[in-house]
Amino acid sequence: MALKGLTILFVEDDPVFRKIVTAFLESRGAMVIEADDGEVGLYTFKNQRFDIVIADLSMPKLGGLEMLKAMNKYSPGTPSIIISGNQVMSDVIEALRHGASDYLVKPVADLFLIENAILESVHSSLESSLQIDELESLSYLELHQNLALLEQSEQAAKSVQQQLFPPSRIEYIKAEIDYSLFNTDNVSAHFIDTAMLDDTHIMMYMAHFYPHDNRAAFASVLLKSFVNHKLKRYRNSLSTVIAEPFNMLTYLNNRMTKSGLDIFVDMTYVVIDLSSYRVAIAQAGSEFRCYLRNSEGLTPLALADSLQLGVMNWGNPSIQFRTLMPGEQICILTNVSEHKRQLLNNQFHGLVHDTSMPPGGYIQLSAS
Repeated sequence: MALKGLTILFVEDDPVFRKIVTAFLESRGAMVIEADDGEVGLYTFKNQRFDIVIADLSMPKLGGLEMLKAMNKYSPGTPSIIISGNQVMSDVIEALRHGASDYLVKPVADLFLIENAILESVHSSLESSLQIDELESLSYLELHQNLALLEQSEQAAKSVQQQLFPPSRIEYIKAEIDYSLFNTDNVSAHFIDTAMLDDTHIMMYMAHFYPHDNRAAFASVLLKSFVNHKLKRYRNSLSTVIAEPFNMLTYLNNRMTKSGLDIFVDMTYVVIDLSSYRVAIAQAGSEFRCYLRNSEGLTPLALADSLQLGVMNWGNPSIQFRTLMPGEQICILTNVSEHKRQLLNNQFHGLVHDTSMPPGGYIQLSAS
């Protein structure tokens, strides 16, 4: 019985589906506590320890995402799975954003899919001493089901991707990040992201997906889910990979290669330690250039070209370490003169649709 010893909170307002799933999970060895709405689920969660939470997305009184957000504040280390009949990809993004480790779509024809999702989610939250292969936020079955939806609708792909981009200025306690990305099509081939890892470390990256079609939107979701997985493990003191650019790109290449998307990625990934202003940089592919910026202009950093992420026989990324001097910024940009000019003029717009500009852009980190 694969689930023996696990205690599961199952929050679902459909009594028939709830009883069917509960009976199956109990037959596989789990102890299942049921709740029929989000309010009851949250109350139950606060009064008992659970190995994992499974919740419907749309429920009366308190929806699955709202409940999950409240649970994360109370006990952030508990893995969770969202099950829903709503196949809108924006819900996948919201579930990931609020900490869900997997997302399944109703009707679930094979209940063993739920069992597999539980095992993956629980295993990925355990310490690395278990020596298991880390499994990421979305099962590959669900990834490919949602990929099919995006391939059929360019507008859906555009809507999904745009929700992932941060505002044009991101303000942290001791740093600011500004960027512009110029897009000439509905779906952007370029993607950026950033996060405050802890009190002293910030990461940012810029990526370019090939080929440039609707899959770029889904690759953005996939990439962000992989990064979020490592971010959660870092914050739970289970892994330091996200703060190590060389290891992070090695990990991302492994994940992208196994995704089955046939997507290749140029990527520059930067981590700064604000306690020492030490910057670590890793780069895959040749799309981007990395610069130090000061009052005199831009100074390029020597990063050799390497293979893109997603290549089976991929080698090592190019790496560089620097220390920021007072008044210096670290910048990543596409090798386009107009982008460089706009960066030097401090023109930061976030993601913009502009057919007059070459696609691509720039991102800048300023430490204070």
